Amino acid sequence: MSDKQKIIHDLRKPLNTISMQAELIKMLTETHPNGDKVDIAAKKIIENAKLCSNMLQTLFDDEAS
Repeated sequence: MSDKQKIIHDLRKPLNTISMQAELIKMLTETHPNGDKVDIAAKKIIENAKLCSNMLQTLFDDEAS
């Protein structure tokens, strides 16, 4: 595994933590009467964490080729 691949791999852990915590926030807001704005923010966090993860996967795949 190259240095670049290791860095990409290491970046996945905090991205996964961000996504999991945003999912938790989203679930908690479902029962809160004023949770709409928090739910929207959580969805944006999840969406962007997934985007970063996909970009890292592309870099990883390019490096492995």
